[in-house]
Amino acid sequence: MFHPDTQFLIDHWTALSRRSVSRGGIPDRAALEPDALGLRLPRTFMAQRCRDDAVVRLAGGWIEGFHGESLKGQSLLSLWRTASRPLVSTALLQAVREGRPVVIVALAGSLTAQIEVALLPLRGPSGRPDRLLGLYAPAATLTLAADEPRLLTARVSIGVGDAARAPLSLAAVGGRRIA
Repeated sequence: MFHPDTQFLIDHWTALSRRSVSRGGIPDRAALEPDALGLRLPRTFMAQRCRDDAVVRLAGGWIEGFHGESLKGQSLLSLWRTASRPLVSTALLQAVREGRPVVIVALAGSLTAQIEVALLPLRGPSGRPDRLLGLYAPAATLTLAADEPRLLTARVSIGVGDAARAPLSLAAVGGRRIA
């Protein structure tokens, strides 16, 4: 069971993905109305996928306050502890390849407060799924000391719902391998 804000965002994304203008089950970035997110908006971010990482394009005030700096142009992986980065990178790729939300359950600070980070794929202006909508959903009020590290520790990632895109597989036609 997810945090209510995580569930709201997943439900909102799912409604957008089921529209007739949505291709391959992934909605366009332009279909997302920020006002629909309401009070969750300060805890959302938009990132552009770049190979196994993503670059933050825009982050809400709560997220930037949590990390203690402006995040525009920063690598999304840089917000995570080094040991967590392979799991986060895999979650980023899973969201885009499978065309479905992925939620990373993480810990924040030395008190190990739990937080969910949702990653939802969107299509950019090119029509390719190269944008990610994200949301931070803390399980409780986070009060970290000023000198406490602001990096997140990923514990597990969960793909939500059915994959909108068929998994890639190899096949042989006339002895020739094709994808």
